[in-house]
Amino acid sequence: MAKKDDPADRIIDTALKLATEKRWRDISLAEIAAAAKMPISKVYPLFSSKRAILGAFMRRIDAAVLAAQGKEALEGSARDRLFDVLMRRFDALAPHKEAVRHILYDLGRDPLMGACAIPQFRRSMACMLEAADLAADGLRGAVRVKVLGALYLATVRVWLRDDTEDLSHTMAALDRHLRRVEWLAQRFSQSREGRARPTAPA
Repeated sequence: MAKKDDPADRIIDTALKLATEKRWRDISLAEIAAAAKMPISKVYPLFSSKRAILGAFMRRIDAAVLAAQGKEALEGSARDRLFDVLMRRFDALAPHKEAVRHILYDLGRDPLMGACAIPQFRRSMACMLEAADLAADGLRGAVRVKVLGALYLATVRVWLRDDTEDLSHTMAALDRHLRRVEWLAQRFSQSREGRARPTAPA
């Protein structure tokens, strides 16, 4: 939970509130400072751009997911663990759903703005992989981050429209996407094993 007396948290919360009221691309740093009742001279050293605020928000969500997991070890298959971790992420995002909707709308229509958000998004996906006890480093990790990112964004589209109390539509979509990726991974593994298997002598 954000600390009320933390200037950085106040700025993030103010930016999210403004994002529910108007387009993200139309909000200026000065406007966020004014709404947060802070001089721009205090805001700029903490966040020099809206991109920095957005990155801090994503890191806050990452931390909330990890905190919700606590000390309990996740059990089950990789698919089960990722399902649990990503549903925790949606739970953490729930209070900011309308702001996320507006921000994603603008990011999807501004290639430059969207590209600027990619590095932090990849770090967040790597964090989710590690939370699910799946390595996110090296070449294999890079592939996992890319696949998880695509899977997550596909599920976000469902989550934004999901008005069920238990997020049943979101859970169904996430489970479907994870099963599809699991099936593809198994097929790829079997294909590699088949190519590596030595041919019996004639």
